[in-house]
Amino acid sequence: MTFTVTVQPSGRSFSVERDEPILQAAIRQGVGLPYGCKDGACGSCKSRLLEGRVIHGAHQHKALSVEEEDAGFTLTCCAAAQTDVVIEARTVPGAGEFPVRKMPSRVMTITRAAPDVAIVKMQLPANDPLRYRAGQYVEFILRDGSRRSYSMANAPHTQGDKPWVELHIRHMAGGKFTDHVFTAMKEKDILRMEGPFGSFFLREDSDKPMILLASGTGFAPIKAIIEHMQFKGITRPAVLYWGCRSKADLYLSGWAEQAAAEMPHLRYVPVLSEPRPEDDWVGRTGLVHQAVMADFPDLSGHQVYACGAPIMVESAQRDFIEQCCLPKDDFVADAFTSEADKHGD
Repeated sequence: MTFTVTVQPSGRSFSVERDEPILQAAIRQGVGLPYGCKDGACGSCKSRLLEGRVIHGAHQHKALSVEEEDAGFTLTCCAAAQTDVVIEARTVPGAGEFPVRKMPSRVMTITRAAPDVAIVKMQLPANDPLRYRAGQYVEFILRDGSRRSYSMANAPHTQGDKPWVELHIRHMAGGKFTDHVFTAMKEKDILRMEGPFGSFFLREDSDKPMILLASGTGFAPIKAIIEHMQFKGITRPAVLYWGCRSKADLYLSGWAEQAAAEMPHLRYVPVLSEPRPEDDWVGRTGLVHQAVMADFPDLSGHQVYACGAPIMVESAQRDFIEQCCLPKDDFVADAFTSEADKHGD
């Protein structure tokens, strides 16, 4: 049995199988809805149910509370239609532009950029390059069928004749995949991946100045967006705020400094929350989103692109909108939800 999902105010409609998550059907049919984790943890796909009935699968309370569900909100990533439905959601031009597909990938290089961060470059099939937007992500499909998501850290134009993607992988102690990356994975290993996914990419129909906000390896998709901006000659003013605990965690700070030197409209502000004595740090300290608020108490004319730990993304979204007058639709986010985050551990 199939149902029809209509998205307002765009009027776009698509079909969904009974018990199939609405978002899954939208991705399959190239309909650009906003989303992040696809696992009911981040809340990026939250939409209003205007008509019809859905049943929600497992999800986190912080992504959709009982009160929100009672008020008519839904998470498209885990909501299965039981009737024809109408939802109110922003459509994201370009989110469904490139087909999602599975492909083999080969480990080209593994570089330890920080004690707990590996930069892994994966070679892709030469005859069928991956098409994606800077800021999107791929999923590794592990042998047991589980998946791990990582954003491309290189813009699409950098692939050249031999397609490849750069991924920034933080070691999570006890993590099934990252333990393997940091102990056993070697060059020429073959892994299966699927993509592209995600609605985190530059909204090029806007000319608003931008705040690029990253914590930890949330820098990866921001790096790809900056490369894309430079390649396309995009001159919108942008300030990159990169928050980490200590100086060693700013694993590509030199790259960011070089990009800011080459791009007159880009400024780089590193922020450390827990600088060590040996860091000899004279730069900004504290929470990275609060550094933005100190510099930009009025964000009413800006767009914000935020990526990193869920607590940083959630705090930034709340405080920027409530205290700095940022329009809700001008906060574009990708929260890096770990497996522990997704299961509420």
